[in-house]
Amino acid sequence: MLALVSLERESSGIIDRFKKAIKSSVEVVNGFYVTGDADFVLYITACTMDDYEQFTRRFFYQNPDIKGFKTMVIMDRVKAGFAVPVEVPSED
Repeated sequence: MLALVSLERESSGIIDRFKKAIKSSVEVVNGFYVTGDADFVLYITACTMDDYEQFTRRFFYQNPDIKGFKTMVIMDRVKAGFAVPVEVPSED
């Protein structure tokens, strides 16, 4: 799943606490602090939807710093990877 997470307020303490929660969660595979409609985008894994529901109760609903979240279920991984094509200048 991908989750778009909005925090109650943007303060350095709240952001730092949420970053720490992301890093300590085994279900969160990748976490990104972003601009736009959400504050964070999380790539989350769960074996079943039941497992995901338990995760949301623990990770989202019990955190008073979270205003809300939206979940998108990944139906097909069309392309995955984080390689960035970087051109290396030649040494002429």
